[in-house]
Amino acid sequence: MKAIQTITRALFRHPAPGTNTVQDIALLAMRLILAYVFFNAAMEKWSDMDATISWFGNSLHMPFPALNAYLSATTELVGSILLLFGLGSRAISIPLLFVLFIAIVTVHSAHGWLAIGDSMHDPEIAKRLSKAREILREHGNYEWLTEKGSFVILQNGVEFVVMYMTMLLMILGTGPGRLSLDRLIQLKIKN
Repeated sequence: MKAIQTITRALFRHPAPGTNTVQDIALLAMRLILAYVFFNAAMEKWSDMDATISWFGNSLHMPFPALNAYLSATTELVGSILLLFGLGSRAISIPLLFVLFIAIVTVHSAHGWLAIGDSMHDPEIAKRLSKAREILREHGNYEWLTEKGSFVILQNGVEFVVMYMTMLLMILGTGPGRLSLDRLIQLKIKN
């Protein structure tokens, strides 16, 4: 029973002394960004679970691809909801960090750091983008295709994943801030 009380206090204690409104807003913003990212990742997996399982097994060569696909999608979905409301934020950060670590190992590390290819410093990327623009101008409606943004080469490196992991580590270390259900629970426990 004492161990459960210790864990409960650690998970729901107030963030470090000196917490201020700016920190609480930053923690809320991190939680909302992460909730959005994980919700979209979960929905992409759940929208075609057969394709996700196939990708996990055939492309990523993960053991038990069905189990891992369902675990990943479920962790991301539950995590997005908990982060949105700031409920169990520290606890859910751990499995979400694990999901991101697996994503780095299986998907992103082979592609380097950058998520988006750097055409300013990589001549091969610049060459390919130039060729793609040329083809689209000749055979497609280039203005329509680019009116919502520029074409890029997705390198799919670790850049964004490391940023999400850093945000989760911040939430794990400090808690979700005062703008959370965790904080309300903490106040109820004190009373």
